[in-house]
Amino acid sequence: MLAGPALAESKRPDADKSRQGGSFTSTRAADKNALRQPARAVRKHQRMDFVLGQAIFEKFWVSAPSTTTASDGLGPLYNARSCHQCHVGNGRGAAPDVEGKPPASLVARFGSSGPEPLADPVYGAQLQTFSTGGLSPEGRIKLAYSSKVIRFDDGEQVSLRKPGHQLDLPHGELAATTAVSYRSALALAGVGLLERIPEAQILRNEDPRDLDKDGISGHANRIRIDGADRLGRYGWKAGQISITAQNRQALLTDIGLSTPQYGESWGDCTSSQIDCRRAPHGDTQHLDGVEVSNAMLDVLNTYVAGLAVPARRNPDEPDVQAGETLFRTAGCESCHRSSFQLMDGEETISPWTDLLLHDMGDGLADDQAEHLATGREWRTPPLWGIGLAKTVNPEAGFLHDGRARTLLEAVLWHDGEAASARRFVLGMSAAERRQLISFLESL
Repeated sequence: MLAGPALAESKRPDADKSRQGGSFTSTRAADKNALRQPARAVRKHQRMDFVLGQAIFEKFWVSAPSTTTASDGLGPLYNARSCHQCHVGNGRGAAPDVEGKPPASLVARFGSSGPEPLADPVYGAQLQTFSTGGLSPEGRIKLAYSSKVIRFDDGEQVSLRKPGHQLDLPHGELAATTAVSYRSALALAGVGLLERIPEAQILRNEDPRDLDKDGISGHANRIRIDGADRLGRYGWKAGQISITAQNRQALLTDIGLSTPQYGESWGDCTSSQIDCRRAPHGDTQHLDGVEVSNAMLDVLNTYVAGLAVPARRNPDEPDVQAGETLFRTAGCESCHRSSFQLMDGEETISPWTDLLLHDMGDGLADDQAEHLATGREWRTPPLWGIGLAKTVNPEAGFLHDGRARTLLEAVLWHDGEAASARRFVLGMSAAERRQLISFLESL
């Protein structure tokens, strides 16, 4: 399993607040390409693999057969033709607009309320909204929202969007036991560093029974593989153990591409989708008998793992510093932790996450379990790079389904274990709210 690119010799922890990714911090200007930069710590001899991986990440796949066997195998059912189509500029997915078509970055995931992530017997693990050849797509997402007005103590109001999406399913209804979860694409900056945080550092922040009585009861997700429980780090519910595992799953369910580990050339098609399983495929002998060979997957992993973390902007400005103080006073850092030491012991990074699962309340619940994660629990997402979300993708949304159009909206959806922090924010003055957002925008 590839754990990410080898690094040049680590340096001592950098006291500069702007370098939240340590030697993985990019000093590039804060523009639309800010999240597409290679980390300086990626070794020179791996730069070519990084470039090749970027080409695969941004490649538009075509249906088989074609004259370019290294680019065919799309589908037969799929959601996007490339990784980049969902992760625009390596950033977050778009905030779905009720008046338009759902973006490629929003998918309907199928599972169950039980501990095992069971797929729907007809539609599989995910609704694929596009198809190749003469096949019909599985269906489409019909966007719908209602409004929820939140009032601050000073009288100011904010209108939140509450999703009420529906599925148009021409091939029949979902099984009665199938739970639907709408998921938007995550940002990719710094994901290689998350794999290098020692497991012990993550687990020491667990407090599933809230023994310290602070209202926070985070716990790790565990995925059983070959008889052993592995720590989940990636995905909205920490359901994947590594970048490699996350990439394999995305290739299969989002694009319909087979890998040596997931050899199904038909992607997410179930046994009841006979025509889909009989459709032409791109499995090729010189590509390890599949559509994405181990060599292709390796360079893709190198690219994703080698992406830099953007430098913070203006961390010493008074409003930003005041906002950071408010962030900590509200208790946000109980989950969005600012400091981890990497495995080599020489660098400290600031991802603003604990990588643990937390109950976020009824408003964000999707009733879909994932291994040890319940339908009310979500992994704390890293905040580094969040201030550039709209710069990289002006249509970017926040939270697991992109419902929040602004950072303030995202904060106001917090509940459950974050109810106390939310209550603190509701009591802030308008000036303090601006300072809090200034801090988040600096990350």
